[in-house]
Amino acid sequence: MPIIKTENLHFTYEGDELETLHGVDLEIEEGSFVAVLGHNGSGKSTLAKLFNGILLPTSGRVLVDGIDTTHEDRLLDVRRTVGLVFQNPDNQIVANVVEDDVAFAPENLGVESGEIRRRVDEALKTVGMYEYRLHAPHLLSGGQKQRVAIAGVLAMRPRCIVLDEPTAMLDPIGRREVISTVTRLCREQGITVVLITHHMSECVGADRLVVMSEGAVIADGTPREVFSQVELLKREGLSVPATTELIYALNAGGWELPLTALTVDECAGAIMAALK
Repeated sequence: MPIIKTENLHFTYEGDELETLHGVDLEIEEGSFVAVLGHNGSGKSTLAKLFNGILLPTSGRVLVDGIDTTHEDRLLDVRRTVGLVFQNPDNQIVANVVEDDVAFAPENLGVESGEIRRRVDEALKTVGMYEYRLHAPHLLSGGQKQRVAIAGVLAMRPRCIVLDEPTAMLDPIGRREVISTVTRLCREQGITVVLITHHMSECVGADRLVVMSEGAVIADGTPREVFSQVELLKREGLSVPATTELIYALNAGGWELPLTALTVDECAGAIMAALK
């Protein structure tokens, strides 16, 4: 059973005449790293909130570990399974001390105090913020704040973390910190990661890349498979990795290089092989 599944998912915001999502069917495998890419207005952030039960479908279904998110009596189970990290960490940090902020969610879940202490320490160590546990969050950098927000979600022990454009407000260093952290959570702890983003570079290390446009899925596959569809992505106003762009330009000039050569080494190797 997939950890998240949508069935003919439609969503319209109250007061809007136009649908935001149009019949989305997706399955997210447990333990996978899935990136959802799309330009602003594509529906990807709406999808993130539907995964966590913050929004409920207009029609169709969202199933979290088999639980229909419209079942009010199971909403706590849904949110224990799928934790959501927002774009702006300041909207998610509620306490004046880092460790108190991370403890906030498990305290509200009624977790025993000794267990809370263990969870807070473990979560902060996992995201590399344990040494800042007694610091004031407002004195941290953007990347550090976002890692504290991730620790706050981890303290709830979710099996899946959905991150809604978590690097949109960060500088390049902060973006690297956050992407490195969530990648490690997936690879080392088996936590399912769904990364909502419009930064193409953040998708390269994912297991799977889903591209959305105008409320629908237009591409779904491995990053190699999706980024090789250069013309489709360009029509959607999306970029591709510099390596793919280079190979695409060379092929337009008569070369025959594989668009699936995604990394710098693979790109260089393909060009060297063609020159020989």
